[in-house]
Amino acid sequence: MEKRTGGCHCGAVTYSVTGPVREVIYCHCIQCRRQSGHFFAATACDDDQLSVARGENLTWYEASENARRGFCQTCGSLLFWKANGSDRTSIMAGSFDKPSGLTESHHIYAGDKGDYYEIADGLPQHRER
Repeated sequence: MEKRTGGCHCGAVTYSVTGPVREVIYCHCIQCRRQSGHFFAATACDDDQLSVARGENLTWYEASENARRGFCQTCGSLLFWKANGSDRTSIMAGSFDKPSGLTESHHIYAGDKGDYYEIADGLPQHRER
């Protein structure tokens, strides 16, 4: 069975994913850009496949009425995004250890992208979700 590991910058929060993950989706919405300083690159897995170690260092921020974002309270690394009521968790692609085995899929909210960059990787772009 596939197993991937990852964590935050300082190592206070680590995680493992056992099983398949979704392809990486790039999100250019204003919330993702403001929280990360650029755009998000995230995969996702079923909650029962995700195991978080040292979860006491993980803080959840209610980003909107629809979702929350999980980050390390020590170093501030953003790790997770979770829609309310969902049984899946999105995981920031850059937080995985190498080799991640991740593949990319498409861009969402491309209509909200920053005005300082172009999306030129040839992947499909969706104006919204």
